[in-house]
Amino acid sequence: MDSRLSTFLQGAEQLMLRLEPWLPVQRSAIDWQQSLAARWQREGRGGYLQPLKVSLDLHLSDLIGVDRQCEQLARNTRQFIRGLPANHALLWGARGTGKSSLVRALLAEQAVAGLRLIEIERDHLADLPRVVEQLAGLPQRFVLFCDDLSFEAGEGDYRMLKTVLDGSLERAPDNVLLYATSNRRHLLPEKESDNANWQRVDGELHPNEAVEDKIALSDRFGLWLSFYPFTQAHFLAVVRHWVEVHAVQAGLSWEWNEALEKAAIRWALGRGNRNGRCAYQFARDWVGLQLLSQDDD
Repeated sequence: MDSRLSTFLQGAEQLMLRLEPWLPVQRSAIDWQQSLAARWQREGRGGYLQPLKVSLDLHLSDLIGVDRQCEQLARNTRQFIRGLPANHALLWGARGTGKSSLVRALLAEQAVAGLRLIEIERDHLADLPRVVEQLAGLPQRFVLFCDDLSFEAGEGDYRMLKTVLDGSLERAPDNVLLYATSNRRHLLPEKESDNANWQRVDGELHPNEAVEDKIALSDRFGLWLSFYPFTQAHFLAVVRHWVEVHAVQAGLSWEWNEALEKAAIRWALGRGNRNGRCAYQFARDWVGLQLLSQDDD
């Protein structure tokens, strides 16, 4: 009997060793007193929240030329943190104009007040009910952040997402809010044919209804904030700000002059755009070049 038991236990142990790689990993609960942000990771049929290490060095004062957008989203966020009615927000517009940066700057400003950020990818938004369930009852206030939320022509996912957003957001606890960014106001490509309601369009008998179907997704967001392409003056103001920030951090003496301005303009022309991201990258490159020249001297 003892030998049979021993053989059985050895076989069971070998079986468990083979099965172990296939078993779900035990995830410890996140300490939200210490963690300020997390990312939703899909795993099998479920998923889990992975803590993120975030830097709080980006502030609202770093976002130049978008004062109205900053004020409106900051006010909405303060209402949310204080338990007052607040809206889900869609930040849409030109790339590199500060949409994602604004959300992260708000985390830096309001983390002490209990704000937390959870990143969720567009393809994982179907998991919203699972995410929301894990956050219910917690004392912190959570912004679910979906960056670059948009759909290409022919994708049917947006219809499923409308249903998920309706169900998840309407029944979400009062400590959860959704902020999303997109390059498109209505999250979907819009065609001239959508407005040709006086004739059949690709067999569509009721084109007005097709347009309404597309717009209905963005209607899930109560607050819309628009971000527009930079003028040259706006771009140069952002460049000047970031040059000053990086120069001060590096202890570099500098002055704004015509040569620096022309260098920034050439940089933007070479990149084919003028936006905040381009300005930030130029500032890093220019300050780094000045420091390298000092070292060579």
